Amino acid sequence: MFEKLGPEQLDWLAEHGCTMRAPAGAWVLREGDPADKFFVLLSGTISLTRRVGQDDVQTVRTEQRGVYMGATQAYLRDDGVPRTYLASMRALDDSEFFVLEAADFGWLMREWFPMAIHLLEGLTLGMRSSQAAISERQRLAALGALSAGLMHELNNPAAAASRATGALRQRVAGMRHKLGMLAAGKVPAEQLNELVELQEEVIEKAAKAPTLTAMQAADLEDELGDWMESKGITGSWDLAPVYAQAGLDVDCLAGIEEKVSSMLLDQAVHWLGYALETEQLMSDIENATSRVSSLVTAAKQYSQMDRAAHQWIDVHTGLDSTLVMLTHKIGKGVTVVKDYDRSLPQVPAHPAELNQVWTNLIDNAVQAMDGVGTLTIRTYRDDDHVLVSVGDTGPGVPEELKKRVFEPFFTTKAVGQGTGLGLDISYRIVVNGHGGDIRLESAPGDTRFLVCLPLAEPASS
Repeated sequence: MFEKLGPEQLDWLAEHGCTMRAPAGAWVLREGDPADKFFVLLSGTISLTRRVGQDDVQTVRTEQRGVYMGATQAYLRDDGVPRTYLASMRALDDSEFFVLEAADFGWLMREWFPMAIHLLEGLTLGMRSSQAAISERQRLAALGALSAGLMHELNNPAAAASRATGALRQRVAGMRHKLGMLAAGKVPAEQLNELVELQEEVIEKAAKAPTLTAMQAADLEDELGDWMESKGITGSWDLAPVYAQAGLDVDCLAGIEEKVSSMLLDQAVHWLGYALETEQLMSDIENATSRVSSLVTAAKQYSQMDRAAHQWIDVHTGLDSTLVMLTHKIGKGVTVVKDYDRSLPQVPAHPAELNQVWTNLIDNAVQAMDGVGTLTIRTYRDDDHVLVSVGDTGPGVPEELKKRVFEPFFTTKAVGQGTGLGLDISYRIVVNGHGGDIRLESAPGDTRFLVCLPLAEPASS
């Protein structure tokens, strides 16, 4: 490191630096502490570790003389952001270091190597600015896609409710008309009461009728149409689908015939048909408005706008709301399988940030399958952690690329289809923000991202 320095520079280093000895097993620096010193290994063996959840993961083990660590970015201009050590360093045996204060190291780099510093600052700050700009654009694009999908999903039940309301208005008017015709026909009060009671019986039977397949419904329509035509019922082939959809058969029509006179049979069958259609339309409206309500609820759960930023949550709530928000993007070609362990305890989390993780993982899985395959969301417990698995049946990630998937700006997608920041953001949210871990297991036809979240609050540093 110092072999190209001149005598004056070496004297400056000797004057401003010092040597430090660390016994075997001692911590030289700890991750998260202020980065105020620059270390060069002179002798001994050291290891660098990163904190992942409750575990310390060793990233480097070396005895190479001259390796450096600590305040390695002290040469960057002061942007007001506190700089901390990115890893912990431990001496594995008796070790000796050359140590410079961060301020001194920053000064010598800027004074002795101004062109190199210009290039390094441009590279570092440029990448940081690019990442911020692209990340912001990615969030806006994701928000736009989610909004478009949500509007599409909301439009379907809203349009269905509007159509059903218009049809309901017509049926109610028809019922009033038929009721007037029944009254004008001088129907005895006893028979009119029987018709009203019959209407309630028919509606109750329709509510309890079994669901028919398309073939069974078509056969039933034919039977009902033939019976109505034989009895001289007007518009029989328009009425038959109404009774068939309600699950009523020829025996039900025969029961109606027994309770009304032959002169009033046509009007009674039409009146009861209007009543059945009215019930079906009201059910359609109820289902449509319930769908709208569930979509709004899912959107609120997804955004977490009216909730605390940090709370104890059930991970299934966020997973379900994310699936609802991405329904339009998932499409009909993807089968969603939810293998949930509903007995899992709650975890401490930032739910809005975790929803961003689920969005990235599910979106990647759908794109990997090219819109056709099986998306499997599984939750289970592993000791003192909750694991969420997002799996797909896509082609998988090649072995040589597995180690790079969490790197910023790395992507296997075509140009313009991905920024390479989704998994990087997810990694930082899970590991840095929640003290958990995220890893990839991949083989052709079976790719899974495993998100590991601790059941306890991370210990303060």
